[in-house]
Amino acid sequence: MPQEPLFKPHTLTDADKHQLDADGHLALPGLLTDEAQKQLIGALSHIQDISETQDLLPEPKRYAAEYDDHLASLIGHPQMLDLVRWILGPEIRFDHCLTLNRRSGNDGLRCHSHSYGEANPTLSFVRIFFYVNGFTGNNAGLKVIPGSHLFRDSDIKAATDEELLKGWMAGKVHPLTSKPLGIEPIEVPPGTVILMWTHAAHGVTPRKPDSGTRWTVVYAYRNPGEPSAARWISEDFEQTDTPGTEGLMSLY
Repeated sequence: MPQEPLFKPHTLTDADKHQLDADGHLALPGLLTDEAQKQLIGALSHIQDISETQDLLPEPKRYAAEYDDHLASLIGHPQMLDLVRWILGPEIRFDHCLTLNRRSGNDGLRCHSHSYGEANPTLSFVRIFFYVNGFTGNNAGLKVIPGSHLFRDSDIKAATDEELLKGWMAGKVHPLTSKPLGIEPIEVPPGTVILMWTHAAHGVTPRKPDSGTRWTVVYAYRNPGEPSAARWISEDFEQTDTPGTEGLMSLY
């Protein structure tokens, strides 16, 4: 039986790919269908509930698709795979499905980057964020540094913007534009999907105490070729017959 649409009708262009490659991220505002948003909130609520009430291994937030059939069904959703192959090319592997819900009063997240294939530029790794109910810049909002991914530095980290500006960013310019690197806040509406290369530096602002939960899940995919430190797939889940995931679960 065909799966319900995950994304609204859309066309990705060469200009979109150029922006992703130049900035390290690409926002696709309101891409998720209304029904997809509704189902995702239910699934993410389920993961949050079992994470807080049950002592489970592996960790539900980090291995989210293993605890929710709907989240698992999206790994190999035809629209998801079309999107991933538009980014990475035909040879892809699923890496992980992680919930990133931000409840009222959450402290946010310091700026950081991730690792994969630093010495091999033919290998790429993309994270696909579903921001189900969106966010504003100063309320569990994403902060990015366009061009940071081009340094392929997995050790970018700083507790504050000031530390980052005076530390890793000091004197650095965008490798393509030669403009000084800068920290940019993002604001997106509900149903937004954000694509991000794994080496792109990013952080999250705190969630205001009077706000509801920011519902978010990230699906990660990569070109196979090297081990992945973020590959959160249990041996049992790797052997499951989740529709659409044939050939996607093995390491290489």
